[in-house]
Amino acid sequence: MSVRLLVCTRTTAYRHASIPAGVEAVRTIGDFEVDHTEDPTAFEQPLDGYAAVVFLSTSGEVLTPAGRERLAAYVDAGGGFVGVHAAACTEYDWPYYGELLGTRFDRHPDHQPGKAVVEDREHPATRHLPAVWDFVDEWYDFRTNPRATVRVLACADESSYDGGGMGGDHPLVWCRDQGSGRAFYTALGHAPEAYENPDFRAHLLGGINWAAGLD
Repeated sequence: MSVRLLVCTRTTAYRHASIPAGVEAVRTIGDFEVDHTEDPTAFEQPLDGYAAVVFLSTSGEVLTPAGRERLAAYVDAGGGFVGVHAAACTEYDWPYYGELLGTRFDRHPDHQPGKAVVEDREHPATRHLPAVWDFVDEWYDFRTNPRATVRVLACADESSYDGGGMGGDHPLVWCRDQGSGRAFYTALGHAPEAYENPDFRAHLLGGINWAAGLD
């Protein structure tokens, strides 16, 4: 039986050109049945048929008050949540979402090559990666360092690119438990080309599988 995912790409602020590539990647990286939506009322319906909800480069306020309640209840009861890239630029006015994700986006330097240092080789999102992963992205800075409340999987090496603003401890990929559910976040995924990269596709698949309780 295939696993159902709800992929939300609604944007009320900046919209990434990579969203179509990201949706196609989620459809093709695993045996997933994907419901893709930009309709906030989709979250006012029961979510318990989904193994995970994916916020793929969402931005701004994307949920109704009823949708917020449904999503929080879903995750707290054991549902999976996956945030990709601009998911950290979402729902700034909802405190629960900041807790779920672990922190919030602050700024980013130019899109450029850099290095991610893998801290945790046991997680399905990172166990296939080299110890130092060369990638091209925006290398997000966050308002606070989430390390105290999350399991950090990979960090940005700010010496490998220009414009980093968090210093020597710069988490980039992490996961955490929320109630009985699981949340995974990766700051990577800005450009359409990212979703063609085999290592990034495996990274995304591992994060989804972990959040959904499949690995």
